[in-house]
Amino acid sequence: MEFGRAFTYAFEDSDWLKKIGIAALVSLIPLIGLITLLGWALEITRRVIHREAELLPAWDNFGDFVSNGFKAFLVGFVYALPIILISGCLNTVLPLLTSAAGDNGGAVISTVVTVVSICFGCFNFILSIMICLVVPAALGNLAASGGNLSAGFRFNEIFGLLRAAPGPYALVLLGGLVSSFIAGLGLIACLIGIVFTQALAMSINAHLWGQAYQAAKGLQDSSSAA
Repeated sequence: MEFGRAFTYAFEDSDWLKKIGIAALVSLIPLIGLITLLGWALEITRRVIHREAELLPAWDNFGDFVSNGFKAFLVGFVYALPIILISGCLNTVLPLLTSAAGDNGGAVISTVVTVVSICFGCFNFILSIMICLVVPAALGNLAASGGNLSAGFRFNEIFGLLRAAPGPYALVLLGGLVSSFIAGLGLIACLIGIVFTQALAMSINAHLWGQAYQAAKGLQDSSSAA
């Protein structure tokens, strides 16, 4: 993988400022803005996978970006659903137990609540890392299929990508952390800076998704040939 290229390729496009700027403005649209931005990013992933020369898409296929962005959002939401459900249960049940412990002076209940909270907190942390590895593979599969929603849930293919290239997908996770830091730099320039760096961070992540998919497929093909 060319990890560093994910952070520089956008600036090779002569219209990068215009394309990223429009992406930033689109993200401000209520409800569908971030979904559309995700669809735009998925198109970057598709172009990286197919080794197309122009990687930053122009904003002339807004409808496709909305459609594919919704599919990508749905894929991410489904994979994140276990964390959402566990967190929801903990936020509902544990306060009730804590309240009961306080009302009755139950030291045992307080201890149980603490232990359960720590255990599930650790479990959620590990699960979150796993999901952060799986979702990019699922989105890469979705992009490679041309936006076929079922491709995001072909678990054998998706986990096959992860098994073939754990290193590249670990780099995707690292890149996500770095891009999040870059997105946070927009706070310096308030709202305008935030939306611009957020769009730039999305383009970085999208490039890494495509690179990881390429690396995994290449390793799979080499293994099959051997």
